[in-house]
Amino acid sequence: MVIVAGHLIVDPRRRESYLTDCVSVVELARRAPGCLDFAISADLADPGRINVFERWESRTAVEAFRGSGPGDAQQEAILAASVSEYDVADVRSLT
Repeated sequence: MVIVAGHLIVDPRRRESYLTDCVSVVELARRAPGCLDFAISADLADPGRINVFERWESRTAVEAFRGSGPGDAQQEAILAASVSEYDVADVRSLT
C-alpha cells in the first residue's frame, strides 16, 4: 500500500476556488483502479492550507492515475507544498 500525505499552501483568498477546481480530480481518483481513498480538504486552523491524503493499493496505481500532476492553473496557485509518499508494509485497523 502507498499513502500520499501532506499539505499545500495557497493564497487564503483563492483556497475555496482551488478546492472547487479539485472536485473533478477527487471524483476521478476515487474511481481509478487501485484507489482506496483520496481527499483534498481545507485545513480547519490555517486559511491558506490544503490537506492532501491518498491511499493506493500500489505504486503502479498511483503512477497510472497521477500522470503529469496538477494542471497549470492549479500549479500556479500553489505557493508551497510538502507532500510525501509512504510505502506501507503492514496495516492495523483501529475500528
